[in-house]
Amino acid sequence: MGRMHAPGKGISQSALPYRRSVPTWLKLSQEDVKDQIYKLAKKGLTPSQIGVILRDSHGVAQVRFVTGNQILRIMKAMGLAPDLPEDLYYLIKKAVAIRKHLERNRKDKDSKFRLILVESRIHRLARYNITKS
Repeated sequence: MGRMHAPGKGISQSALPYRRSVPTWLKLSQEDVKDQIYKLAKKGLTPSQIGVILRDSHGVAQVRFVTGNQILRIMKAMGLAPDLPEDLYYLIKKAVAIRKHLERNRKDKDSKFRLILVESRIHRLARYNITKS
Protein backbone atom coordinates (compact mmCIF):
# COMPACT_ATOMS: atom_id res chain seq x y z
CA MET A 1 0.00 0.00 0.00
CA GLY A 2 1.36 3.39 -0.93
CA ARG A 3 1.71 6.50 1.16
CA MET A 4 -1.24 8.86 1.41
CA HIS A 5 0.50 12.21 0.88
CA ALA A 6 3.90 11.17 -0.48
CA PRO A 7 5.17 9.58 -3.70
CA GLY A 8 6.73 6.51 -2.01
CA LYS A 9 5.27 3.04 -2.31
CA GLY A 10 6.09 2.13 1.31
CA ILE A 11 6.94 -1.52 0.67
CA SER A 12 9.84 -2.13 3.05
CA GLN A 13 9.09 -3.31 6.57
CA SER A 14 10.68 -5.36 9.30
CA ALA A 15 10.43 -9.13 8.90
CA LEU A 16 8.86 -11.02 11.79
CA PRO A 17 10.34 -14.42 12.59
CA TYR A 18 8.43 -17.40 11.21
CA ARG A 19 8.37 -19.25 14.52
CA ARG A 20 5.89 -17.75 16.95
CA SER A 21 7.18 -19.63 19.97
CA VAL A 22 9.04 -18.04 22.88
CA PRO A 23 12.84 -18.17 22.44
CA THR A 24 14.58 -20.71 24.68
CA TRP A 25 17.07 -18.13 25.96
CA LEU A 26 14.34 -15.78 27.29
CA LYS A 27 14.15 -16.11 31.08
CA LEU A 28 11.13 -13.84 31.64
CA SER A 29 7.78 -15.52 32.19
CA GLN A 30 4.41 -14.29 31.00
CA GLU A 31 3.65 -12.77 34.40
CA ASP A 32 7.03 -10.98 34.53
CA VAL A 33 6.36 -9.35 31.16
CA LYS A 34 2.86 -8.28 32.23
CA ASP A 35 4.30 -6.80 35.45
CA GLN A 36 6.86 -4.83 33.43
CA ILE A 37 4.10 -3.55 31.13
CA TYR A 38 2.05 -2.50 34.19
CA LYS A 39 4.99 -0.62 35.75
CA LEU A 40 5.89 1.16 32.51
CA ALA A 41 2.25 2.04 31.76
CA LYS A 42 1.90 3.51 35.26
CA LYS A 43 4.79 5.86 34.39
CA GLY A 44 2.73 7.12 31.44
CA LEU A 45 4.58 5.48 28.56
CA THR A 46 2.85 4.68 25.27
CA PRO A 47 2.53 1.08 24.01
CA SER A 48 5.26 1.55 21.40
CA GLN A 49 7.65 3.04 24.00
CA ILE A 50 6.93 0.07 26.28
CA GLY A 51 7.69 -2.31 23.41
CA VAL A 52 11.02 -0.60 22.70
CA ILE A 53 12.05 -0.76 26.38
CA LEU A 54 11.08 -4.43 26.65
CA ARG A 55 12.99 -5.21 23.46
CA ASP A 56 16.15 -3.26 24.29
CA SER A 57 16.44 -3.74 28.06
CA HIS A 58 14.75 -7.07 28.72
CA GLY A 59 15.27 -9.01 25.48
CA VAL A 60 11.58 -9.52 24.69
CA ALA A 61 11.43 -9.48 20.89
CA GLN A 62 7.65 -9.78 20.55
CA VAL A 63 5.36 -9.38 23.56
CA ARG A 64 2.61 -11.16 21.65
CA PHE A 65 4.67 -14.35 21.38
CA VAL A 66 5.31 -14.40 25.15
CA THR A 67 1.91 -13.31 26.50
CA GLY A 68 -0.42 -14.19 23.65
CA ASN A 69 -1.71 -10.59 23.60
CA GLN A 70 -0.56 -7.26 22.27
CA ILE A 71 0.70 -4.54 24.63
CA LEU A 72 -2.32 -2.29 24.09
CA ARG A 73 -4.76 -5.12 24.85
CA ILE A 74 -2.88 -5.95 28.04
CA MET A 75 -3.02 -2.26 29.01
CA LYS A 76 -6.77 -2.16 28.29
CA ALA A 77 -7.32 -5.21 30.50
CA MET A 78 -5.46 -3.44 33.33
CA GLY A 79 -7.40 -0.22 32.73
CA LEU A 80 -4.30 1.74 31.71
CA ALA A 81 -5.03 2.29 28.03
CA PRO A 82 -4.53 5.87 26.76
CA ASP A 83 -7.61 7.99 26.04
CA LEU A 84 -6.46 8.88 22.53
CA PRO A 85 -5.03 6.27 20.15
CA GLU A 86 -1.29 6.69 19.80
CA ASP A 87 -1.29 7.43 16.06
CA LEU A 88 -3.95 10.12 16.44
CA TYR A 89 -2.08 11.67 19.39
CA TYR A 90 1.14 12.05 17.41
CA LEU A 91 -0.66 13.50 14.38
CA ILE A 92 -2.31 16.11 16.61
CA LYS A 93 1.06 16.87 18.20
CA LYS A 94 2.56 17.37 14.73
CA ALA A 95 -0.29 19.69 13.67
CA VAL A 96 0.19 21.80 16.82
CA ALA A 97 3.91 22.10 16.09
CA ILE A 98 3.21 23.20 12.50
CA ARG A 99 0.65 25.78 13.71
CA LYS A 100 3.19 27.14 16.19
CA HIS A 101 5.73 27.39 13.37
CA LEU A 102 3.20 29.19 11.16
CA GLU A 103 2.57 31.81 13.86
CA ARG A 104 6.24 32.78 13.66
CA ASN A 105 6.60 32.32 9.88
CA ARG A 106 3.41 33.53 8.24
CA LYS A 107 4.74 33.40 4.68
CA ASP A 108 5.75 29.74 4.82
CA LYS A 109 3.35 28.42 2.18
CA ASP A 110 4.79 24.90 2.19
CA SER A 111 4.14 24.49 5.91
CA LYS A 112 0.60 25.76 5.40
CA PHE A 113 0.08 23.10 2.74
CA ARG A 114 1.60 20.37 4.94
CA LEU A 115 -0.69 21.45 7.80
CA ILE A 116 -3.69 20.88 5.54
CA LEU A 117 -2.41 17.37 4.74
CA VAL A 118 -1.80 16.53 8.40
CA GLU A 119 -5.22 17.82 9.42
CA SER A 120 -6.91 15.80 6.70
CA ARG A 121 -5.12 12.69 8.03
CA ILE A 122 -6.36 13.57 11.54
CA HIS A 123 -9.97 13.85 10.32
CA ARG A 124 -9.71 10.62 8.35
CA LEU A 125 -8.25 8.73 11.32
CA ALA A 126 -10.82 10.21 13.72
CA ARG A 127 -13.62 9.15 11.38
CA TYR A 128 -12.16 5.63 11.23
CA ASN A 129 -11.84 5.41 15.03
CA ILE A 130 -15.44 6.55 15.52
CA THR A 131 -16.81 3.93 13.11
CA LYS A 132 -14.55 1.22 14.57
CA SER A 133 -15.65 1.74 18.17
